[in-house]
Amino acid sequence: MSDKPIDIIKKGTDEIINEELLIKKLKSSKPLIIKAGFDPTAPDLHLGHTVLLNKLRQFQDLGHTIIFLIGDFTATIGDPTGKTELRPVLSNKEVLKNAQTYKEQVFKILDKKKTLIKFNSEWLSKLSAAELINIIGSYSVARMLERDDFKKRFKSNKNISIKEFIYPILQGYDSVKLNADVELGGTDQKFNLLMGRYFQSINNPDKEDSKQVVITLPLLVGLDGVKKMSKSLNNYIAIDDSPKDMFGKIMSISDDLMWKYLEILSEKSIENIKSLKAEALANKINPRDIKFELGIEIVTRFHNKVEAEKSKNDFLKVFQKNQNPDDIKLVDVSEMPLPNLLKHVGFVTSTSEARRLITQKALKIDERTIESIDEKLPAGQYLIKLGKKKFIKVNIIKT
Repeated sequence: MSDKPIDIIKKGTDEIINEELLIKKLKSSKPLIIKAGFDPTAPDLHLGHTVLLNKLRQFQDLGHTIIFLIGDFTATIGDPTGKTELRPVLSNKEVLKNAQTYKEQVFKILDKKKTLIKFNSEWLSKLSAAELINIIGSYSVARMLERDDFKKRFKSNKNISIKEFIYPILQGYDSVKLNADVELGGTDQKFNLLMGRYFQSINNPDKEDSKQVVITLPLLVGLDGVKKMSKSLNNYIAIDDSPKDMFGKIMSISDDLMWKYLEILSEKSIENIKSLKAEALANKINPRDIKFELGIEIVTRFHNKVEAEKSKNDFLKVFQKNQNPDDIKLVDVSEMPLPNLLKHVGFVTSTSEARRLITQKALKIDERTIESIDEKLPAGQYLIKLGKKKFIKVNIIKT
């Protein structure tokens, strides 16, 4: 297998805009500046973010300079990509709080000693009104409306604020300030990424090599198998999830989605994945066993091999042998109705959901199925099981 830098970088990408320039840049002795921006619109990073982070790590291992750009300024505007409505505005306090979780988690993948973390408020917040107008004035509304999501909203008479037009322009200006050689992003970010090339060409019209190479990477579909992984859609696997939760979520995906996860997230070679798929189609291997391998790989990456194996064993106990996991948490609670208890321990988000599940006979207490929402538990210890995945021990204290 080829280990040329360009072949390493191309693996798993969707598109490279100006690949010839990238090859030329990679062959130079000068370390390249590789930029990827992350808007902290929600706390915590998930596996969808790691698609970009893994590619950044490859550049890092090849000796290039990685800039992990936190868009604390642009996050207060909101990236309109793929949105059919005007996005709600985040406060600066919310953005900074979310940004802190990014800084704490990113080094689970990137080498801290070789990573530069930048905030685009460093330069964007210092722009004068005249400077901002000059930057914005170099791009036309007609060109902006060529963007697919804006075009759809415009045709359907849905609101587009001028502020949303400014977002991709400021992302492009970030590339100028950072002198980026390469910018990475998801396939849905192509318009924004090309904006960086546009503004770099304005600043150096006679130097074609000054424009950044754009690399797009495939989007990771969420656990629902339909939409892009997102915290707002609750279809995500956070990189800070517990080993048990992370493994369980991997096992919950469909067999069809598993192959896409292997292609995008696994370190297995494309040839190995194709071979596994052929064996599965020929009924020589159970897709569940391949999913086990994926779960072990992902949990090991963000935790360790011991935790990964333990998560697998617990999963087998619960789902195949109908046994209880070994490490069930014990919590003290006061006397309260069962629906309130389930909400209190975090098993449900509302008492109405709890009542519905109880009537559906999804609740077991000490292995006894509960059929009434009015059943009362006196003081003492109980093993509570909701569905097949949720276990907890409660010590009910008399009030």
